[in-house]
Amino acid sequence: MSDTDDFDMKDLRRRMEGAVAALKTEFGGLRTGRASAALLEPVKVDAYGTETPINQVGTISVPEPRMISVQIWDKSLVGAIDKAIRNAGLGLNPVVDGVNLRIPIPPLNEERRAELAKLAGKYAEEARVAARNVRRHAMDQLKRLEKDNVISEDEHKSRADDVQKLTDEYVKSIDEQLKTKEEEIMQV
Repeated sequence: MSDTDDFDMKDLRRRMEGAVAALKTEFGGLRTGRASAALLEPVKVDAYGTETPINQVGTISVPEPRMISVQIWDKSLVGAIDKAIRNAGLGLNPVVDGVNLRIPIPPLNEERRAELAKLAGKYAEEARVAARNVRRHAMDQLKRLEKDNVISEDEHKSRADDVQKLTDEYVKSIDEQLKTKEEEIMQV
C-alpha cells in the first residue's frame, strides 16, 4: 500500500474549495442594493403540503437593477408565495400582479448595511472554520500514518507544512471575498 493512496492533497483542496463555494452561495443571498435572483433562494413556500423552494413554484427573473419578478406557475399559490417572501426576514414587500409578483428592492439604510456586513463576517468565519476542520482532519490522518510507520517523521512534517500552506491559501481567499462583499454592501 503506497502512502499516496492514504493521503490525497487533491481531496483536501476539493474539500476546502467546497467551503469557499458554500461561502459564495451564502454571499449571493445577502442583499446589497441590487436585485439578484439568489436573494430569494432561501425562501421556502408552503406548497402542496410541503416546504418547497420558491424556484420550484415559479420563474424568478431580474428585469431591472432594483426589481425581482416571480412568475408563478400555479395561481392558487400566489398568496402563499407572497406570504413566504414577506415572512422571510429579507425586508421585501411583493406587489401582486395576477400570477406575477413584482418585488421592488428598497435602498439599504446604514443600520441594515452594518447588519449585513456583520452577517457576511459570520458566513466568512463559518467558511474559515470549515477549512480549518479539513486541515485538522488531514493532520490527524498524517499522525496516524506516521504512527503506523507508513510515512517517516520528515515526510509527516513536509506534508503538514503543505497542508498548512493550503489552509492559509484558502483562508486568505475567504478573507478577500469577505472584504469585497463588505465593500459591496457598504457602497451607497
